[in-house]
Amino acid sequence: MAISSSLGFLNPRLVRAILVAMGLGIAGYIVGPPLYWHVAEALGRSSSCPPCSCDCTSQPILALPEELRNVSLTDCVKRDPEVSEEMDKTFTDLLAEELKLKEEEAMEAQQHADVTLLEAKKLASQYQKEADKCNSGMDTCEEARERAEAALVAQKKLTALWELRARQRGWKISTVKSQ
Repeated sequence: MAISSSLGFLNPRLVRAILVAMGLGIAGYIVGPPLYWHVAEALGRSSSCPPCSCDCTSQPILALPEELRNVSLTDCVKRDPEVSEEMDKTFTDLLAEELKLKEEEAMEAQQHADVTLLEAKKLASQYQKEADKCNSGMDTCEEARERAEAALVAQKKLTALWELRARQRGWKISTVKSQ
C-alpha cells in the first residue's frame, strides 16, 4: 500500500486490468495462427498454394527445386554414358578410399588397445609379484614372532624356576633391591 499512496496515479485495479489484457494478447498471439489454420481447414478454405502431388520414390536422393529440375546433374550424367561411368568410378573410388581409411583407423585403434592391454597385464604381473613378496615376508615375520613368543615363554619359565630355587636357598627380593 505504501507504493500506491506515494504514487496516486497507479491504481491496483488498473494495473491488474493491464496485466490481464497483456496476458490475453500474448495468449492470442501464440494460439491464434494455429487456431486460424485449423478453422480455415475445417471450413474448407484452401490455402494459397496448391496441394503437393509428387512421387518421391522416382526422385533422386538429392531432390532439386522445380526451376533446376530441367538442368539437373542426374540428367546430364544419364545423357552421357562416359561421364556416367566416370562418375560411378569416382564415387566407387571415393567409397573404397573411405572404407580403407576407416579400416586403417580401426586397425590403429585395435593396436593401441592391444598395447594398452599388454602394459596392463605387465603391471598386474608386477603387482602380483610384489604382493607375493609381501605375503612371504609377512609369513616370515609371523613365524619369527611366534618363535620369539615361544622363546619368551620358555625364558619366563626358566626365570621362574631359577627364582624358585633361589628362594628355597634363602634369597629375598628386598635384600637385592636395597644393595
